[in-house]
Amino acid sequence: MAKVSALSLFLLLLSFTSGWNLMMANGQKTWCIAKPSSDQATLLSNLNYACSQVDCRVMQRGCPCFSPDNLMNHASIAMNLYYQAKGRNRWNCDFRGSGLIVITDPSYANCLYE
Repeated sequence: MAKVSALSLFLLLLSFTSGWNLMMANGQKTWCIAKPSSDQATLLSNLNYACSQVDCRVMQRGCPCFSPDNLMNHASIAMNLYYQAKGRNRWNCDFRGSGLIVITDPSYANCLYE
């Protein structure tokens, strides 16, 4: 029993330090969104940074994720695109403390968070 507990603890610690992505043991997918408490300047900075690293065309006018057309929505989509593209590591959703990893799919209408 002690071996199993020690092994479980080792694997848990390893998952937080080795770069494993945040897929849970049962295969649960994770997404990155902006914290609701984030200020406008932070959201804009996150949006600009993420979109300089990944393709954010899905948020252009006429595309599925354009509406609602607000900074919180667009920053969350961009942050998630970045997080997914970079391997779903917790640090890929940090955004200087303004990112939040969630286990509930934030997709809506025709806007699919991948």
